[in-house]
Amino acid sequence: MKFVYIIVSNTGSVANRAIKTFTYAPYNHASLSLDKGMKRMYSFGRKKPTNPFWGGFVQENLINGTFSWYPYSTCAVYRLTLPKRNYQKLERIIKAFAKNHKTYLYNYIGLLGVPVNKPLTIPASYFCSQFVAEVLHRSGVPLFSKASALVTPEDFRHHIQLIKIYEGPLYDYPYLHSKSIYHPKKYKSFPFRKYIKQQVKDNLFEIGTDHSNDEYKFRDGFIKPKKILLSKQLCKVKRFLLCNKHRY
Repeated sequence: MKFVYIIVSNTGSVANRAIKTFTYAPYNHASLSLDKGMKRMYSFGRKKPTNPFWGGFVQENLINGTFSWYPYSTCAVYRLTLPKRNYQKLERIIKAFAKNHKTYLYNYIGLLGVPVNKPLTIPASYFCSQFVAEVLHRSGVPLFSKASALVTPEDFRHHIQLIKIYEGPLYDYPYLHSKSIYHPKKYKSFPFRKYIKQQVKDNLFEIGTDHSNDEYKFRDGFIKPKKILLSKQLCKVKRFLLCNKHRY
């Protein structure tokens, strides 16, 4: 027997909060992981963290993907037992999605059909929970009697075949294959002064500070978009100074 893991999550993003106003559910995103550590985790979502309107098939990366922009994300993780044969078929289906990832789109239209209980399907197009339900159905493990285009993240939470193994902050999940550098519990708000100080040293003056002993470590994958844009601006200033150093 093999295990797969279904993760339902809430990032707290604007889009997530908007969906929550209609669903009233604690989690509004679903992902499928082929391993306990979430290293091979797949879904339909943002292609880029900065663009909520460009979606499709994604292998979700907790280190520098969309989740890393929302370190306070919460989740619930459920384990599903599969026969080895079905697990191998599921792997082949996921590989086919990954190989042709450019051909898949996010099924925004399908989201409109869920509240009225009418499945709206578009070829090569899925939303997150539809994708999870569909690949399980194709692998010979149909969890629901209704169409995949009507399955929501909330449906997974109440399925009797799914065993909950964790619920809480995403980055506190004890089985993560790699722990984040971002430590949201240590600070109630983003330590902006420390961030600026580090960026000025590293990017502007090339001091190359050793941060191994710092109590707070910064990394672009674990900071908000405005801070990343600021970092890029500092790099531009640095290039300008280098190009014009002989003029001063």
